[in-house]
Amino acid sequence: MSLSQKSCTPCKGGIPPVEGERLNEFLKEVPEWQLRGNKIERMFVFKNFIEALDFVNEVGRLAEVEAHHPDISIHYKEVTILLWTHKINGLFDNDFILAAKIDNITQPAPTFSATL
Repeated sequence: MSLSQKSCTPCKGGIPPVEGERLNEFLKEVPEWQLRGNKIERMFVFKNFIEALDFVNEVGRLAEVEAHHPDISIHYKEVTILLWTHKINGLFDNDFILAAKIDNITQPAPTFSATL
């Protein structure tokens, strides 16, 4: 089953972060994401601010459904998302599941007119 078909499960802490070969396998499944220490990060670029904002809203809805919340920053038409699991201060399966699901919404349907 692909990562995007799985659901996030709560991390109760007290477990080691994903490392080694398992980490490498997860990274292969989300190749656009970059390892940044104990986190993964990806930047998305859109045509304009409205498309970037629509994307952020879609990610927010997805994060609520999965109960796993990323750090999101938006700068005009660029959106950067940072994922890691706070309870273990490192990467957990959920981070990669959410990354894969976010990758599936990189082309959201616009909900606002660019000529507001």
